Amino acid sequence: MPAQRLSAPWVIPVTSSPIRSGAVLLDDVGRIVAVGPDQEVPRPPGVAQEHFPAAVLMPGLVNCHTHLELTGFAGQVEEPAFPAWIRKVRALKEVRTADDFEEAARRGLAQCFAAGVTTIAETGDSGAVVGALHALGGRGVVYQEVFGPHPDQRDEALGQLQERFAALQDVAGPAIRVGVSPHAPYTVSGPLYRAVADWAREEAIPLAVHIAESHAEHDLLQSGTGPFRDAWDTRGIPLPEPLGDAPVGWLDRHGVLQAGTLCIHCVQVGSHDIALLAERGCAVAHCPRSNRCHGHGDAPLGAMLDAGIPVGVGTDSEASTAPDLLAEARLAAELAGLSPSSALALATSGAARAIGWGDEVGALARGLWGDIVVRALPDPDQDSPDWVVRAVIADRTPVLVTYVGGVERYRDASA
Repeated sequence: MPAQRLSAPWVIPVTSSPIRSGAVLLDDVGRIVAVGPDQEVPRPPGVAQEHFPAAVLMPGLVNCHTHLELTGFAGQVEEPAFPAWIRKVRALKEVRTADDFEEAARRGLAQCFAAGVTTIAETGDSGAVVGALHALGGRGVVYQEVFGPHPDQRDEALGQLQERFAALQDVAGPAIRVGVSPHAPYTVSGPLYRAVADWAREEAIPLAVHIAESHAEHDLLQSGTGPFRDAWDTRGIPLPEPLGDAPVGWLDRHGVLQAGTLCIHCVQVGSHDIALLAERGCAVAHCPRSNRCHGHGDAPLGAMLDAGIPVGVGTDSEASTAPDLLAEARLAAELAGLSPSSALALATSGAARAIGWGDEVGALARGLWGDIVVRALPDPDQDSPDWVVRAVIADRTPVLVTYVGGVERYRDASA
């Protein structure tokens, strides 16, 4: 691909102060070689240049938790109780074909590009999102889910996961990492958790888990009661062992909490849980709008950040709430009393760090990939850096162009 130079009235690097009248220079592999004031960024002969006269350049957004394979399920799951909601989603998935999942994944990824999202952390079991990322030129990590609540399912489930993982690795390219995700304590036994976690640690495979999301999950692990217990009794599944732990502690007992484990949701957590997550080097995917949609409550985001836990926001699935990453960042900022710049970090640099991509994306800096979003500014002559960041977070800046590694993946007709 040819090298290129982009410029605009404002550049938001995220990890440094906004730049008035700035530019970004990309090399011929799509990495950033210079970013700064327009007059200081080189103009090499023969390099294509594009100036956006009423816009801001910023890093592509990083979505810490997606279910793009569920695109199209919006409005189809109206169950108010979380266990019933999960059963309904499972029923909808069972009637989808492989082609359906592929089409849903591609449509969801195209929506990401149009919203300025360039990197995703996808969790699912169809494998369709790996193919969509490869075909459409996206970036991210895809965690292949595994299920098996009965301890006797451990060996078979692990073997199937390993086969599926190997097949997805054959499809993935340099911009796509494949991970694994033992789904949640109400769908995965303790022995299966330990087996998957041990394998992931031995092979340095990214690991993600849904954890501490609902009160029903907490009741199952703490006392063996509640709607998940009722469902297990119906299927002849023995209770989790041992009982008495909160969800985070129960995962740790089974070796799941390790450096880099992405813990999704983490709503039902206390100070001991947060300290344990920090001690083990885990990260958190925070989905505040989804949490509220299901009546789970609000995660203690401020306490997690104070503990030094890497946190990024995610949109979850269309079955929960309409995907809008900046809306997640705004609500997260409201919950934790964050500044606009800190809120933006939850959807860029902080999110990239949470999913293990912090050295590659999430900011505009020399050496990082040229994942860049051009957003229209309502008043490009403003002289306040704070105003520009607030305008982005408030979503008053429509996406004009989205680049992934310097390659254009979306362009609005008005750009």
